[in-house]
Amino acid sequence: MSMFKLVPAYIFLIMFFPGANWVVGQSIDTSLKPSNIQQATSNQTDEMPVLFKDNFEEGASKWEIIDNQSWKLEEHGAGKSLSIIQRNSEYEPKVRSPRHIALIKNIEAADFVIKFKVKSTKDTGNHRDCCVFFGYQNPTNYYYVHLGAKPDPHSGQIMIVKDAPRLALTKNEKRTPWDDSWHNVKLVRDSQKGTIDIYFDDMENPHMSVKDTTFGKGRIGLGSFDDMNAFDEVEVRGK
Repeated sequence: MSMFKLVPAYIFLIMFFPGANWVVGQSIDTSLKPSNIQQATSNQTDEMPVLFKDNFEEGASKWEIIDNQSWKLEEHGAGKSLSIIQRNSEYEPKVRSPRHIALIKNIEAADFVIKFKVKSTKDTGNHRDCCVFFGYQNPTNYYYVHLGAKPDPHSGQIMIVKDAPRLALTKNEKRTPWDDSWHNVKLVRDSQKGTIDIYFDDMENPHMSVKDTTFGKGRIGLGSFDDMNAFDEVEVRGK
């Protein structure tokens, strides 16, 4: 009888491949693949306490709107939404920055996740945009994400306003695929790591990401630079 028939398969492998990390009698745990680790992190953010929820069915009393003339409660499908109804605004910021801003009242957070639905209500082509504000200290110090249809150094970027005209923290080249439908947006902020991740429809892969630690805890809000949108089903989870 051949010697190899008497040697168990795993001993044969060890004899001829001594440098390999063979584990006998154990299955390999595939739950720690990078994709699964990323998913676990995402789930952890979803489990943070709910700080705020609003579907605007009871009005917009939970929001501080900078220019009330350019916002209105409207019907856009199943229920009410908070909408920007004109591109122009009477609000004139001291430095070049967005003009349509609605901030959530009585909430400041450093580490949080905000999710919401948004619909572009006027086709302005490459100018379509939506903004998410956070780390808001005052009218001239805050972060915002600009989801512009066509990116350039001042559009379609993660931005900072710091006592000066807005400045891009990213060099994004991805277009934001606006149309006339509702879209899902999520922003995840970790102030300790400095990470900012924005998601558009695809909730697993960020549309844009950057690291910056200039601002920590601050107010959170929605709006646009100079475009028209409807917002609904807003939820903020955080610490």
